[in-house]
Amino acid sequence: MRSWRRLPAWPDARYGLERLRRRHVTATLSNGHVALLIDLVRFADLRFDAVLSAQMAGSYKPDPVVYATAAELLGLASEELGMAAAHGVDLVAAAEVGLRPLFVRRPKEWGLAGGDEPPHGLPGLVVAASFEDLANQLDD
Repeated sequence: MRSWRRLPAWPDARYGLERLRRRHVTATLSNGHVALLIDLVRFADLRFDAVLSAQMAGSYKPDPVVYATAAELLGLASEELGMAAAHGVDLVAAAEVGLRPLFVRRPKEWGLAGGDEPPHGLPGLVVAASFEDLANQLDD
């Protein structure tokens, strides 16, 4: 179980997140518990404005209460937030409570099995090749 605390970040994550933080509030929102997320973020040397966990909502994604709780904790309306993820089911659930879906491609997310494709038909969907590409698209 300790290996979960030492997962390397995707190569684009650190620089892309730093770019996003220049103009946007950034936060984690994971099913992992807070202590695990702190270890992950520190190990990967990533910076966020907040470390949020489904644990804070007393549930797990894709339960809508998790996304709504994140918005409440950040003091923002759901419509003011985006949800960046490589998993379509996460974005569909986030969009159902008003978060803008931001799909970041991770072709090796599942190893040799590949990665998810972006969900179809979500209003405001952004599809990015990396966090750097996402920052470029959001800053345009």
